[in-house]
Amino acid sequence: MSWLLLMFGLAALAAGADLLVRGASGLALSLGLTPLVVGLTVVAFGTSAPEMAVSVGAVLNGQTGIAMGNVVGSNILNVLLILGVSAMITPLLVDRQIVRQEVPVMIGASVLLLVLAQDGRLSMAEGAVLAALMVAYTAFVVLQARRHSARNLDSASTEAAPADPIGTGRLSRQLLLLAAGLGLLVLGSSWLVDGAVSLARDFGLSEVVIGLTIVAAGTSMPELAASIAAAVRGQRDIAVGNVVGSNTFNILGCLGLSGLVSGGAGLEVSPALLRFDIWVMLAAAFACLPVFFSGRKIARWEGGLFVGYLVAYLAYLVLAHQAHDVLPMFSSTMMSFIAPLTVVTLVVVMLPRPART
Repeated sequence: MSWLLLMFGLAALAAGADLLVRGASGLALSLGLTPLVVGLTVVAFGTSAPEMAVSVGAVLNGQTGIAMGNVVGSNILNVLLILGVSAMITPLLVDRQIVRQEVPVMIGASVLLLVLAQDGRLSMAEGAVLAALMVAYTAFVVLQARRHSARNLDSASTEAAPADPIGTGRLSRQLLLLAAGLGLLVLGSSWLVDGAVSLARDFGLSEVVIGLTIVAAGTSMPELAASIAAAVRGQRDIAVGNVVGSNTFNILGCLGLSGLVSGGAGLEVSPALLRFDIWVMLAAAFACLPVFFSGRKIARWEGGLFVGYLVAYLAYLVLAHQAHDVLPMFSSTMMSFIAPLTVVTLVVVMLPRPART
């Protein structure tokens, strides 16, 4: 039964991702919004619905380790796996707004989580702060897009919008595609997570490890499927905006709501997360800056580098589970290797590139 859930979940995710991207790109044109804004809001929030459902459900069931591990692990996978694989399929062009605004917001949310988690717990009040910031950020992005659209109404009507008015029938069809896509993503993710967690428990994995790996991978499948589908369809703004927006929503929205429903106990943050995994999440967020600055494009080799970082991180998790006594040494080795390599990468990709003749 577990394997059947896994297979049905993957099939539902693939179908849902295609419907979601088709509906989102059409909705962007219909409402005068750019694909980037739709990727940062509608697609990002929709593909983060599984993280929200799993995290809140885990908190209500008293499994806060899964809730925290799910968000941290999903954010790591979103950057290293999803952007990496998407860029390896086709180089991703990065909008200037992502470099100047959205990535700094994602980094800021990651830093804020690290600060709030230092006492080993995310309280109900801190969850309320995160949720309020999510509402404010979403409102700001939408209002900013509307102001930009109003200032460029003439050019937008000729370049970004269809010549004929959009009828309610076509708009309804796009909304139906969005709803069907989101529904399949949530359902597929639920099946995938249920099957994966059942298998993981058979191997004796802890809640935190399950959250960081199996659950995080399962709930990140919608982002992976949606971003790959968007990249293949040429909607590269949606592919990148989906990842950045999802990471911000995971921290501010998922953990914010999870903190609110946790009551007075709050969310427990395990020492392992504080010692290593949250720092890896923060490093992955910072790694976006040099890559995005390199001509505002994620090249195939940069995507491969992200995937390489992910392999190293997963190797750490496996070794830590099998031999906890070597965890401190391996953790120090990983940090001393990843940090210099990231600095070197930053310097290389930001060097001026010779003009082509």
